[in-house]
Amino acid sequence: MTGAARPFIPAMGRHWMLFLYDPFTRAAGISQVHGQLLDRAGVQPGHRVLEVGCGPGDLLMQLGRRVPQADLMGIDPDPAALRKARRKAARRGLTVQFMLAYADELPLPDDSLDRVLSSYMLHHLDEEPQVAAMREIRRILRPGGELHLLDADGTPRPGTRGHQHPRLAGHTPQRIQAVIRQGGLTEVSQTGHGSRRIAGHYSFFRAVA
Repeated sequence: MTGAARPFIPAMGRHWMLFLYDPFTRAAGISQVHGQLLDRAGVQPGHRVLEVGCGPGDLLMQLGRRVPQADLMGIDPDPAALRKARRKAARRGLTVQFMLAYADELPLPDDSLDRVLSSYMLHHLDEEPQVAAMREIRRILRPGGELHLLDADGTPRPGTRGHQHPRLAGHTPQRIQAVIRQGGLTEVSQTGHGSRRIAGHYSFFRAVA
């Protein structure tokens, strides 16, 4: 991991809650939402793919089963989550490279990837690191490579007081697209949305390097 260690928000919000990740994602139906993200990403055999903020690796596990001939990598700043991801990959016989790194300091060369994926990661970052992460994603994608991003939708709904979590205040699809554009990516679009009882509202986005 480049640079000194810094604080970060782990997958479940608190480090000690990592053991709850698998039961929570099962109850929330995140596997089905991940499937929708992968449908949009269109990963092909031979593609080099990175997930930014991979956590315990569930999205990459699903992608590895779908496209075993793809070259898969994941980065996360949480060593415990990466250990969990490596164990999952080993149990499933999947080859995935997991690296300790931050979203705004990606340890990969310029123009080296076909796809970058991000799932429920962006709202964990403050505004400036969000834009820095998009710049890094733009740097490592090949010309014509694509970012496919899934994140919570913090748009206030009628009859509610908006999202309770403060990190989702103002985290609307419009704001997410603006952050992606500030990072230098083009053809930015919202490609879908949905909601689940536990996971709440979410949206999908695509952008091109």
